[in-house]
Amino acid sequence: MPVSRDRTADGALPYVPARGGLPALRRAAADCRGCSLYADATQTVFGAGRARARLMLVGEQPGDQEDKAGEPFVGPAGHLLRKVLDEVGIDEEEVYFTNAVKHFKFAPITEGRKRRIHKAPNLSELTACRPWLDAEVRRVNPELLVALGATAGKSLLGRSFKVTEARGTLLPLAAGRELPLNVEGADSADSDGHRHCLATVHPSAVLRAKDRHEAYAGLVSDLRVAARFLG
Repeated sequence: MPVSRDRTADGALPYVPARGGLPALRRAAADCRGCSLYADATQTVFGAGRARARLMLVGEQPGDQEDKAGEPFVGPAGHLLRKVLDEVGIDEEEVYFTNAVKHFKFAPITEGRKRRIHKAPNLSELTACRPWLDAEVRRVNPELLVALGATAGKSLLGRSFKVTEARGTLLPLAAGRELPLNVEGADSADSDGHRHCLATVHPSAVLRAKDRHEAYAGLVSDLRVAARFLG
C-alpha cells in the first residue's frame, strides 16, 4: 500500500498505535514506512526484553545479524554487552533492549564483500524513528535509560550530546530532553525527573578499539554506575 506524502512527513508517528502494550507496538512497527530505510532492510527490528524493566538500553540501530534475525543485540556487539552486564551484576532478563532507529542502514554491497557494512543514520532518519522510542519508553516506564553511543545519546538528550563529555554520568532525563507526550494514555512520570539517563560508548566501539582491553574496562566502569543506581 503506497504511503502518502503527509504520513512520510510525520515520520513514524502515524504508525504508532495509541493503545495497547509492547506487542501492539511491535506489530505496528513491522509495517512502518516512516522513512526510506525500510525499503532496503530485511525487516523492522523492534525492542525486546522485560515489559516493565527498570533499565532500558538504547543502541544506534540494528546491525547485519539483527536485521536478519529480527531481534536487537544478537550480533558480536550484543554478546559483548551481555558479558559486561553479567560482570557488573545486571541480570539481562531484567533489561529492555532497543535501538534509536529500527531499520538497518548499510552501504551498498560491492562484489566480494561478505557482509553489509552499516552506515550511521542521519538526523532526519533519527527524528522519523523517534516516535517508536518514545512509545517504548512510555510502555516500559524504565527508571534508567542507558544511551549506547552518540546516536542514541542525541536521540535521548539532543543534538549537542557528546559521549566524551557525558559518559558515565547520571542525568535526570528532563535536564536533557524530555520525551514528548504523543501517545494517548501515556504516563507523565518523566516530567518530575523520575527517569535518568546514563551515556556510554556502544559495545561495537569496544570491538573496533585499538586497545580493546582499555575500551572494555571503560564500558564496564560506566555500566557499574547503572548497576549501583538500580541497587
